[in-house]
Amino acid sequence: MVVGPDTMRDVSAAQYDEVEELLNAAFPTDAEARLVRKLRSDGDMLLEFQKPWEGRIGGYFALSRMQAPAGWACLAPMAVRPEWQGGKLAGGNPNMVVGEAQDEAYRRPWRFGSRMLQQLAGLYEMTLDGLLDEMPNQLPEAIVVLGEPSFYGRHGFDLARAQKLRSPYPLSHTLILKRGEDVPEQSLIYPAAFAEL
Repeated sequence: MVVGPDTMRDVSAAQYDEVEELLNAAFPTDAEARLVRKLRSDGDMLLEFQKPWEGRIGGYFALSRMQAPAGWACLAPMAVRPEWQGGKLAGGNPNMVVGEAQDEAYRRPWRFGSRMLQQLAGLYEMTLDGLLDEMPNQLPEAIVVLGEPSFYGRHGFDLARAQKLRSPYPLSHTLILKRGEDVPEQSLIYPAAFAEL
């Protein structure tokens, strides 16, 4: 029995309209939906993932190819249906356990964004042996995200390891997911679509 959202999956072309609807619902403007369309049309989209629940896409994130460094990707955007954010989906479940500590423990498996990031980080903890047979494309050497350090930092992304990067965006909110413990010194060049936001 699945507790919480279903297993993370690729996004198919038939689901592009549903992804756009999700992005428009999750953000105050259509900027993220336009970004995704532009990344696809420019050929810069590397991978798109979704986490479904009961026949609907509940969570989504995109990985696009960085122009530099070669082999790196950028995670953006990431979205969860507003009505299912923060484990709200668990709140309507009749099997919900009682008590504050138990309540929070039960909600964790229903947090779409957290589960997706945990699964992504888990791929970087595994060895590559046999992994590429299960993945549609090779994983990037590193994934960069511009976001809230307290959230992404709980799920494998590292703020300290990103502090020697050169970026057009604030390093105070730039994190990387990468095997090893090195602190790379690279210049980040994002896909052209980001400049149009």
